[in-house]
Amino acid sequence: MAVRSTTIGQPAARDADRFAEWRPRRGPRPWTVVRHVVLAIFALIILFPIAWVLILSVKSLPDAYQNEIWPKAFDFSHYRYALENIETLPRNLLNSVLVTTGSVVVTTICAVLAGYALVHLRTPGRALILGLLVASMFFPTRVTAILAIWEIQKNLGLLNVTWGLILPYVTLNLALSVFIMRGMFETVPKELPDAARIDGAGPVRMLLGILLPMVSNGIVVVIIVNFVSAWGEYLLAATLMQDQETRTLPVVLAAASGGMGVWSWPRIAAVYVMAITPGLVAFAFAQRWYMKGLQEGALKA
Repeated sequence: MAVRSTTIGQPAARDADRFAEWRPRRGPRPWTVVRHVVLAIFALIILFPIAWVLILSVKSLPDAYQNEIWPKAFDFSHYRYALENIETLPRNLLNSVLVTTGSVVVTTICAVLAGYALVHLRTPGRALILGLLVASMFFPTRVTAILAIWEIQKNLGLLNVTWGLILPYVTLNLALSVFIMRGMFETVPKELPDAARIDGAGPVRMLLGILLPMVSNGIVVVIIVNFVSAWGEYLLAATLMQDQETRTLPVVLAAASGGMGVWSWPRIAAVYVMAITPGLVAFAFAQRWYMKGLQEGALKA
């Protein structure tokens, strides 16, 4: 009886498979189509200016003043012109790398330690610390405290010293970075630190060996946020740095934009492309971990 049942059931199963193959598939839902169209429009809005500047940087001078996006002739000499006519440009690029790297490293270390202490250690005055961090984020400190920052840098002898920009950059970005790492450490189950303590793990071993690998995506978020903030910062760099050799790349880019008659648009676009390329490359490599960090709660309140 079992064999007969199997033999009779096989044609029925084959007929069901054929019906499934011939059954028309439903198309995408209207809301899904609308959502993808909206996302595509926003992506084009973001990417078009970057593509336009990139194309402009390789246009010939006659093509640059025509009402056409695609050039008739490509001219890559604008990059050489920028390097030859801004003698300090390689030094300014190195200054941006130095300041950005130092700011990212110091801020990330401080944020990781602070976030760990606020969540997994007995920290006296935790509520007061969080309140002060929140209060500092409600004010445009970069603008309102610029005179105080200038006075402090002067007293420390750090005016016109490139690496001196690291201190105000770390101070201005630390509150947000601490909140990001605090949100990441709160996603770790409390049972893991408790089990580590029972096994005899100290605070340093628990942080480095257990918790740090679990919040690595949040660390990437902190690195990207601080990289973007430090790499494109203009106000403090222009105020605290007075010599051309000590300034960072955004300040030099703004100064080059002032001489329209000499520079013209393609040459300014070439400098701009050199300024934004490191950020785009860094984000292209780190965007996977950056998105994972956001999804795991890096920006949780």
